[in-house]
Amino acid sequence: MAGPAPPDSPGRLATLDLIRGVAILGILAVNIAGFAGPAAALLTPHLPLPASMADEMTFAAVLLLFEGKMRTLFAILFGASMALFIDRADAAGRDGPALQMRRLAWLLLFGLLHYFLLWWGDILFLYALCGILALAMRALPTRTMALSALLLFCGWHLSGAIETLPDIAMEERVRIGTASPAEVDEAATFNALVRERAQVDMAETRAGMGEQIALKLRDDPFRPLLLALPNIPEVLSLLLLGMALYRSGFFAGAWPRRSLRALAGGGLLVGGGATLAALGWLWPRHFPLRAMADGLQFGLALPHLAMALGYAALLVMAAPSLAGTRPGQRLIAAGRMAFTNYIATTVVMTAIFHGWGLRLGGTIGETGLAGFVLLGWLLMLGWSKPWLAHFRQGPLEWLWRSLTERRALPFIRRAS
Repeated sequence: MAGPAPPDSPGRLATLDLIRGVAILGILAVNIAGFAGPAAALLTPHLPLPASMADEMTFAAVLLLFEGKMRTLFAILFGASMALFIDRADAAGRDGPALQMRRLAWLLLFGLLHYFLLWWGDILFLYALCGILALAMRALPTRTMALSALLLFCGWHLSGAIETLPDIAMEERVRIGTASPAEVDEAATFNALVRERAQVDMAETRAGMGEQIALKLRDDPFRPLLLALPNIPEVLSLLLLGMALYRSGFFAGAWPRRSLRALAGGGLLVGGGATLAALGWLWPRHFPLRAMADGLQFGLALPHLAMALGYAALLVMAAPSLAGTRPGQRLIAAGRMAFTNYIATTVVMTAIFHGWGLRLGGTIGETGLAGFVLLGWLLMLGWSKPWLAHFRQGPLEWLWRSLTERRALPFIRRAS
């Protein structure tokens, strides 16, 4: 059910690559706001520009279909790929865990370079940190690993949602005019801090590349770690869940069809329904900042996980037929080159929006950004398959693997 492995890729699961291809496209739909504007643009369509109704509609569609779901799916796939890498190395008589540790150490460095040289929104550093922790837990039995992952994920997010609910309620009292003067001041201070940070972010976005690097080194050298720490429980649990799903045969199509249908239907129905319910409350209030910040961090995490699992089950079922089609092959190729496409997307989008490029940051609303998402999708789907027809891997995949192996691996695909 996994479909044929691509040439020169012994042990690859085409299903993993297919799902990864979908995820890397979906992540751009979310990240585009961060490329074009301040970090707060990920929370509301009203920064840095006032939003139109069309902008709010676009923001709502991204929240429903992509926000949280794609990064959840990508983290699950990262955990599954870690387990696959170790299994393949062990089967070849090598020390899989040691090689994986070396691989994660290089990913830490790639993440730091991505942050300092290109963009503040790096996730590679976080994945590498959590991968090291997950590696230490690899000996857990599959069922124990899955239950531990789900308990950590649910416990962390439910406790966070309960803790932040009073702040959301206070924000609502301020909106309807029943808050105390102290609460009004507190809400005003929070909003002012968000907008002040947005101005700082926009100033950095409009700076040249050298100035951006200098600003990060001077003002935010520890930002990758500070952004990673509060997200470790979530990403670690998703990596462990991905490892457990891989071991269970989920990505190889070993689950019964009825189980896959139940997970796909249940995940999309429950997760999508909960997200729609949240949108029904958030959208009429024009996406209030505190509710959005706390909701994306905690309250919507379970619906995001449910929908991500639903997407994954749906794609596992579709993989046998989809892998043989032209669109499926394009998605698989984009997934095989996910690392390269992730970094290349940063290069292209920062060249469009940042001060060292076309300087379009802060000038385009949410609806207009959808065109750049489509551009990114076309580029990733357009170049990945032709590249892999001539080369064994994407350039960054090859570099990462060669550094891990401590030797230059074959790169050019020889004609048969």
